Amino acid sequence: MSASYQIRMVCSLMGISLFGIALGVAAQQNYPVRSIRIIVPSGAGGGTDSTARLVAPKLDEFLGQRVLVENRPGAGSLIGSEAVARAAPDGYTLLAGVSSITIQPSMQKNMPFDVVKDFAPVSQLVILPNVLVAHPSMQPKNIKELIAFSKSRPGKLEFGSAGTGSNLHLCMEMFLSMAGLKMVHVPYKSANQAIADLVAGYVPFMVTNMITGTQQVKAGRLRAYGVTSARRSNAAPDIPTIAEQGVPEYEAVQWYGLMAPGGTPRDVVAKLHKGVVFALQDATVKERFQASGADPVGNTPEEFAAGIRNDMAKWAKVVKAAGLKPE
Repeated sequence: MSASYQIRMVCSLMGISLFGIALGVAAQQNYPVRSIRIIVPSGAGGGTDSTARLVAPKLDEFLGQRVLVENRPGAGSLIGSEAVARAAPDGYTLLAGVSSITIQPSMQKNMPFDVVKDFAPVSQLVILPNVLVAHPSMQPKNIKELIAFSKSRPGKLEFGSAGTGSNLHLCMEMFLSMAGLKMVHVPYKSANQAIADLVAGYVPFMVTNMITGTQQVKAGRLRAYGVTSARRSNAAPDIPTIAEQGVPEYEAVQWYGLMAPGGTPRDVVAKLHKGVVFALQDATVKERFQASGADPVGNTPEEFAAGIRNDMAKWAKVVKAAGLKPE
């Protein structure tokens, strides 16, 4: 093989390589050029699903391409999340992420993905405060009275939850840890079952979502002690926060957010973020979220990424303090 032939081959290969790079750059600049999928890692009709379906049409409008929502439930949201973690990092397969993804590394022995490395956070969509409620027959009328009441009966009071390791469970465990209390956990298969027993008086306390909790409070079937967010909820501004009632710095919320596969180009993530901001600024979208007790966010990818890392560290401490073991 002659030297001149080798030189021509090298130049040809370099040209093909540079052409491929140029095409890749052009594709990123023109993104998107086809439809986009948002995978919801849970069934239809839930909070993650309704959030994704409310935001999708506005993303569609901003991006100029169809944004489709696909439900892929199973294994506590791990199946759908893993599908996005393993997808091509091109911005065409996205995850409607839920805050439980920051709890799972502390509760699962064998995670199928790395939450930090395998995802590129785009933006939080909404945060949803929970509310600490009790059966009306309980003596304490507020958080301070509840703390004193519980301290006089260490390990004798019970609280229900939607299951061991659920957001609702760990929100309560975090409260107990920060307030120096001990109660007995009664896990249920679902939040609805736990609420039914709470209303019936079989368990005295529970942290539940704002919608269910405030509906039962308004009906006189439960008493609200405090919301779990740092600020009062727009959906129930008359209910004080737990933090303002003697447990400073307590904050434990649920959130839904948009995430792309790890390695997705920064300019693609930036364009998706602009689309999220556009969607959340829509008056109808904002009104529907707030009516359901959710507060729109729209923070930057960097802020969302920092929040994910902080949540993972926070829940790891709560899990350890509660003596819970990964399964």
